[in-house]
Amino acid sequence: MMLLASGVNFGFAASLRHLVGIRSGFLIMLLAVGLGLGQAFTEYPFAHELMKWLGAIYMIYLAWRIGQSNKPDSSDAALSDHGPMGFWSAPAFQWINPKAWVMAIGYFSTYVPSGGGFACVALASVLFAGINLPSCGVWALMGQHLRRFLTDDLHLKLFNWAMAGLLVASIIPAFISPSSN
Repeated sequence: MMLLASGVNFGFAASLRHLVGIRSGFLIMLLAVGLGLGQAFTEYPFAHELMKWLGAIYMIYLAWRIGQSNKPDSSDAALSDHGPMGFWSAPAFQWINPKAWVMAIGYFSTYVPSGGGFACVALASVLFAGINLPSCGVWALMGQHLRRFLTDDLHLKLFNWAMAGLLVASIIPAFISPSSN
């Protein structure tokens, strides 16, 4: 949702720093999880709970910023103040993004053999991040193509609030405990 909204509000080219930052941060997270960091959540459940809440709070903050977004001015100064998430913010976001943690831990626990060593972890991480980069890029590209339909300020505002609402809704599964049947 963030990349789609970024593509709509700022265009694909301006969203590339955001996109590459997300993928870089996720690659580093994959490597860390594959090398054992994911095990910390099993050993220290409080860390998992803390990350979940910090991630949810930050995602709600980002949703609010998306909802409050206006059509950017054409000046460079306006873009620097209200542009898409920058390269350094995007990797940092991955570390408190509960969906990224679930994806990374799920990937290694399901598809990567344990005990494969660093080469196996590195190859699996690069493969996942490499496939994920164009997949996520499609969202920003779709956003850029939606721009021509959202030229009216009201339509753009409604779109931004819809994206913000979907971002908040995506947090809900992290707080629903699985039923024990």
